[in-house]
Parts: sequence; structure tokens; C-alpha cells
Amino acid sequence: MSNNSRSESYAAAGVDITAGYRAVELMKKHIARTRNEGCLDDVGGFGGCFGLNIAGMEEPVLVSGTDGCGTKVKMAILMDKHDTIGIDAVAMCVNDIICCGAKPLFFLDYIACGKNVPEKIAAIVSGVAEGCVQSGAALIGGETAEHPGMMPVEDYDLAGFAVGIVDKKKILDNTKTQEGDVVIALASSGVHSNGFSLVRKVFDIDNNPDSLYIPKEELGGKSIAETLLTPTKIYVKSVLKLLERVDVKGISHITGGGFYENIPRALPKGMTAKIDKNAVRVLPIFSLIAKTGNIPERDMYNTYNMGVGMSITVAKKDVDTALEILRENGEDAYVIGEIIKGDEGVVFC
Repeated sequence: MSNNSRSESYAAAGVDITAGYRAVELMKKHIARTRNEGCLDDVGGFGGCFGLNIAGMEEPVLVSGTDGCGTKVKMAILMDKHDTIGIDAVAMCVNDIICCGAKPLFFLDYIACGKNVPEKIAAIVSGVAEGCVQSGAALIGGETAEHPGMMPVEDYDLAGFAVGIVDKKKILDNTKTQEGDVVIALASSGVHSNGFSLVRKVFDIDNNPDSLYIPKEELGGKSIAETLLTPTKIYVKSVLKLLERVDVKGISHITGGGFYENIPRALPKGMTAKIDKNAVRVLPIFSLIAKTGNIPERDMYNTYNMGVGMSITVAKKDVDTALEILRENGEDAYVIGEIIKGDEGVVFC
């Protein structure tokens, strides 16, 4: 950062470049928490450098994933709470690449804002850093762009991407999945980061935001806003532990499209996941969404995770071991179904 870098003309047009420099200085302490053995330089250069350790791998393969938080960002803006939405941004990416069996290496974020308020940007990045710590990824760079005239001054959007690595022979490609395999659920922390456009419509958030702050008995005394802003759970470290000891057949990250779109992505043609609907531990927030919005059950399971953030398929003989490992590593893991022959992808019983 140069002390001579400033532009009164640019500031008059709505972009304060010195605010950007201030934000970088404020976020550096958060970024420092994410450093790992691959980090080669400090934030502030033109590119993030990462030293790749491929020792012990025959054919190292890089796996990447990119995503954002969708309109969940609206909740953060409404509540003026910005230090957890970054966890969601990281989670949406690293939870995807772990489905291939890849260990996350690093993450980069992108924040577009109407006005750069350094303290707000630093708070957002603090959440990103926390997500990186939870997943073992390094935050090696990012970008904050001020967009006056394109978005209101209080608004922002957040996205990013992660890169991981896996030995080619260990990539999970669903070819081993067969009839009789068992589907294990990993409990979600809440709505995670999908379906918020429907959430906003159901609760009339844009027109009646005050209703979000009323404590709800069915939510354990928490408000709707507090419940909805709960960060997406990151499953990386527990799944990596599982992969070390169990021959996992397939993993699905239950995001947009719910059960119907995501579980079939980890199944070969001719195989279907038969889910015991009574086994699914539906979280209270989903029951409240369905009741308030009169949403059909089929639509709920085709939009939300319903309390299952990730599903893992293993052989029947490995179920007990898998459950033990997952629970030892902090997961609420339980069986929700089995693999049968069929082309439906997912059926409920």
C-alpha cells in the first residue's frame, strides 16, 4: 500500500480506493489464521501463490469448485451481521469438492459492494477465514470491487472458489455403487445457503422484516432471522477422516434442488436411492417454512436439505464403522436409506 495512492476524482465518482487499502489492512489478521504449509506469500500481490505438495500421489488431480451464498446475503444485510456469511461461501465450495474425495488446498473470494466500508468488508472476510480454518484451506487472495450506481450502498454480494487435490485412483466416481449399499445422512445446521428466494417469499421478508426478529417456540426460542443466518456446516475434515478408513462409494452435497437433484449425482445409471422418509430428521425451520407457505412436501424435498446436509453411500458391511468414525469427528450421522435397482434416482418410502 502506497501512502501516495489516492484519487479525489475517483472518490467523487463513488469509489474510495483508500477504503480498499484500509479493508485489506483490517482483514490481514483474519487471513493469517488460514495459512498452511502451501502458502508462499502474503496477501496483496497480483496473484495468490501456493506450493503444491504431491508426495505419495501417483497421479495428482486438482479439483475446483465455485459458488456464492445466493440471496442469503440479504439476511446478513437485514440483520447487519456480516461475520458468518463468509463461512457459507467457503462451505458451498469445499463441501462440493470433498464429494470427489479431494482435500481443499486454498480459497479465493470476491466481494462486490455498493460502497466499501472497511469494517464491514473485514467482517465478511473474517467469516471467510473461519470457513477456511474449518476446512483446512488457505485463503490466499481475493478481490473487493466497489460498484457505485450498480447496487445500493448498503448491498454487497459474495462468491468464491476453492481448489483441492486428490490422487486420481481415489476420485469418487460412483462406479462402485451397487444394490444393497447403504445411504448415511450427515445432519445439516439449518437451511444452509439454498432456497432463500422462497424463504423470503414465504415469510414476506422484504415487506415485513420486523417479523423476523420475534422469538419462535418451535425454533427453540430463536428468531427466524437468527435461525436462517446459521452458517452452512462444513463437512470436510470429518469426511476426510472417513475416506482414510472406509471405501466410500459416493457422496452428495445436498444443496439447491434438494434430495431429488443432488443424491442421483452420486449414483450410476440404473441405481436409485430408496430413502426412508420417516428416518429423515427434519429440522423445525423446514416444518415452519412448509406450514407458513403451504409448500407441498415434494417441493420441500426438491428445494431444501430438510436437515440432511450431505449423504454418503457405503457398503452394508461398512455402515457401523462409518457411523463410528463420523460421530467421533463431530457429525450427527445416521442411516436414511439404501440403494436399489431403478432409474428414478430417488424414491421415498
